[in-house]
Amino acid sequence: MITNYLLSGMIGIMLFFTVVVAPTVFKVLPVEWSSKYVRKFFPKYYACLGLITTAGIFTAPDGVSKVLLAICALLFAFTLIYLTGKINEAKDQGQSRRFHFLHGASVAINLFQLITFIYIVVKLS
Repeated sequence: MITNYLLSGMIGIMLFFTVVVAPTVFKVLPVEWSSKYVRKFFPKYYACLGLITTAGIFTAPDGVSKVLLAICALLFAFTLIYLTGKINEAKDQGQSRRFHFLHGASVAINLFQLITFIYIVVKLS
């Protein structure tokens, strides 16, 4: 089923970035370069995964999956349109506590989405 393929691909992307790309970028590149990379990467990450999630809404075979995918798509949009800008603003202004809170919120949202995708794949299998 196409929904499982879409979600499995997104699970792979999310895990690969979290486990391989992000740690490598921050270990290998100087801070100013890694920050520039992350700022360019995340809008594309959220936009692509949001679009794929939206496609998944139309291919999902049941209402619960459609609702969960709609929530995840809205969270990708929220993170792309609002949260990422606020995270960058806090970082630029040296607001460490605010940055860590907002970054933690984005990580929690991403984790929720990942768990939701895994749940749907298992449920539909």
